[in-house]
Amino acid sequence: MSNGANSLTAQDLEFLRRPLHGLLSVAGGPQPPQPRPVWFEATAEGTIQLFTSPESLKMRRLRHDPRASLVVAAPVGERERWVSVAGRITVEPDGAHDLSARLAARYWDLDDPTRAADARCGGKLEGRVDL
Repeated sequence: MSNGANSLTAQDLEFLRRPLHGLLSVAGGPQPPQPRPVWFEATAEGTIQLFTSPESLKMRRLRHDPRASLVVAAPVGERERWVSVAGRITVEPDGAHDLSARLAARYWDLDDPTRAADARCGGKLEGRVDL
């Protein structure tokens, strides 16, 4: 319904503030893009942010070709709605750990000890990926 972060409407941003999974597709590679589910955050400015590991296939592909798209759809049982954003990504060296902490709180019940422990583990992150 949207063709880029700059064209996101107020209704799109409201929809994207929900804890929904996005399907990220990246260019670059001998095979067609293979969407992967991701956690994401939409900023007030309409930028879509996510984080990833430096060793991930998507990061290797994004270093080669920074084009990507994200599709977010309403869950089953709700009226059909979706938002699609496509463009060139930027990788920001800072902010990945803060973003992952915010997203863990958004997507997981951190009162669950297992989820809380997973959220604290962190891990090596490339940085914040903005679309």
